[in-house]
Amino acid sequence: MASRSLGLHVARKQDAARNGAVERRNLLTVCRFSVKTLLDRSCLDTIDESSPEFTNFVSILEQILSHRLKGQTTWFGYETHRSFWDYVKAACSKVSPSCIHSIESMENVRSSRAKGRAWIRLVLMEKRLSEYISSALRDFKTTRKWYEDGAIMLGEEAGLLADTLIGLNTIDFSFCLKGEGLNGSCPAVIDYTPYLKSIQRENSISSDEELRTLGSSGSENTTPEKMAASTAEAILTEQSSWVCRCKRLEQKYRMALEQKCYLEELVRLREAQLSQVIPQNKALQQRLTDTHLSHTLEKEQLEYIVLELQDQLEGGHPLSDRSVWVSAVSSQQ
Repeated sequence: MASRSLGLHVARKQDAARNGAVERRNLLTVCRFSVKTLLDRSCLDTIDESSPEFTNFVSILEQILSHRLKGQTTWFGYETHRSFWDYVKAACSKVSPSCIHSIESMENVRSSRAKGRAWIRLVLMEKRLSEYISSALRDFKTTRKWYEDGAIMLGEEAGLLADTLIGLNTIDFSFCLKGEGLNGSCPAVIDYTPYLKSIQRENSISSDEELRTLGSSGSENTTPEKMAASTAEAILTEQSSWVCRCKRLEQKYRMALEQKCYLEELVRLREAQLSQVIPQNKALQQRLTDTHLSHTLEKEQLEYIVLELQDQLEGGHPLSDRSVWVSAVSSQQ
């Protein structure tokens, strides 16, 4: 009986581990699809709060950051729910410059969940979401303290998540941090329908070709008309597949072009900033040289005054004769 209960316990533990692995894999897969849909949408339109692709992405990211997040134990032994914003504050404290203090000082954002959502929007507009996630993952001690075993943030997949989020730096987001999207009472709900459709679209062409191949091979009594019809249908199918491939290549080209334009604009901005900083640096160096020269001259004058006063004292002048010292100083100045 004891061995049977032990076997059931081991089986339940294995099932739980398997289910946890499936959950992690599904969330990361959906996150990659979500980033892809955001990049595709950004080529055609501006991404703002009303975009369904953005709403879905934020829900997915919230679920990833909240996956197996430890609760807070009170004095009475109860465990209260924590928000991922508390973890972000602790793990991203070394990021510089940081927007965490700005989020904390916002008057219209009070709950931890609302502050976390405001942080996601702000770092997306700053194009630094991947930087914050990478910095948090590097602080493994804090991450281990805040998450339970089996969490996405503790697995090897977390590094892939940070790499996936780098692509969002090419998108110019625009949000209002006073909107309804920051409502902390609304839970994060993921809509899986767009991603299921995209998977079906990718597999539809190959599935149709396989079905047609099976149908043609199963029919023995084929007439020339049927042969010609099947050939024409196969040609049309091949043409449509080539059209789909061309569209995908065109989409990738547009994405690469957008990234190229963004990097060129960033380089141009940095060059303009550098051209402004160089004259300022030269002016500061000149001021430093002038200050050093004037300091050297003042030091030499003071040394000369001290020597002259010593000569006057050695020549028999009394020490209380302040007029000599005052006249010497005024003459040197």
